[in-house]
Amino acid sequence: MKTLIVEDEFTSRLVLQEILKRYGTVHVAVNGIEAIQAVRIAMDDDEPYDLICLDILMPKMDGHEALRSIRGMEERKGIISPHGAKILMTTAIDNMKSVFEAFQGLCDGYLVKPIDKAKLLAELHKVNLAESVQI
Repeated sequence: MKTLIVEDEFTSRLVLQEILKRYGTVHVAVNGIEAIQAVRIAMDDDEPYDLICLDILMPKMDGHEALRSIRGMEERKGIISPHGAKILMTTAIDNMKSVFEAFQGLCDGYLVKPIDKAKLLAELHKVNLAESVQI
């Protein structure tokens, strides 16, 4: 499983890396702009990400905007949402407005920080990455 963690806060980034590194390659971006660049490079190399863990509150470009841009890139390549990267919003924002906006932007899941390993792995099973992880 090829994963991109998009997180500006060091501790959250480290927690996600530690959980996910045993399941495959993990790359890191610290804001939405870096995330879009990483996704573009991966798609151009025909090695797209299987999973993107995307924070919402980040400098330069927030997660909602990055989500829309990533889904737009996939659409332009002819990749429809169920067949694109699985995108989990991993955020401290726990309100219905943000959840609604994330799912409207075609995210695949929403986890509130602090990230709980069991909840993260259960979410991966929900988005059909079960073959890559063991709960």
